[in-house]
Amino acid sequence: MNNEQLNFNDIFKSNFLDKVTSFSILDTAVALSLAFILGLFIFMVYKKTFKGVMYSVSFGVSLLSMTLITTLIIMAISSNVILSLGMVGALSIVRFRSAIKEPIDIAFLFWAISSGIVLGAGLIPLAVFGSLFIGVIMLVFVNKKSTDNPYILVIKCDGDDSENAAMKYIQSSVKKHVVKSKTVAAGSGVELTVEIRLKDMSTKFVNEISAIMGVNSAVLVSYNGEYLS
Repeated sequence: MNNEQLNFNDIFKSNFLDKVTSFSILDTAVALSLAFILGLFIFMVYKKTFKGVMYSVSFGVSLLSMTLITTLIIMAISSNVILSLGMVGALSIVRFRSAIKEPIDIAFLFWAISSGIVLGAGLIPLAVFGSLFIGVIMLVFVNKKSTDNPYILVIKCDGDDSENAAMKYIQSSVKKHVVKSKTVAAGSGVELTVEIRLKDMSTKFVNEISAIMGVNSAVLVSYNGEYLS
């Protein structure tokens, strides 16, 4: 029993305590500073490319925090085998229950985690140039406007005459249109839901439809949740 206890102490001392004595504050400060800069860059790109209705500041801050935390973890487990095994066991019981609303948010999460992993491994040029390249790609493609994006046009009108006038104007103003639903209620008129494709990025035709006699309201909504009317 004594021999087994002595052997364990020797292993612990040689593999853990020796690593503590070789701990470099300068390397840690440099890695965490770069992680903060890259995390802030990821946060700014996310804010710039956000297309949803309600912007979540907490999610943006979590991207910054995730880069820092991942860098710290990778630096710790890369310096000691025993600690890395313990860390794997601890992380295996972690469950993330927060729902991801937008698919692009998953890309930003992986970006933040990957940056932290690469920085923690000491591959600073790869982390910096890789993040810059990904950031440029995100800014170019996410912010790119497309006239072929689908939109939903909701029109409320009094009766058949205003409905026919609105549909005739829609046919001449958009590239494609399909009636998705029609609701008729006694005393409240007609509600039309039309899927459309714009000819260009102008939405002026919505104002003109709402000005038609008998049309009570016209609302244009994109599929990604942007309110355009």
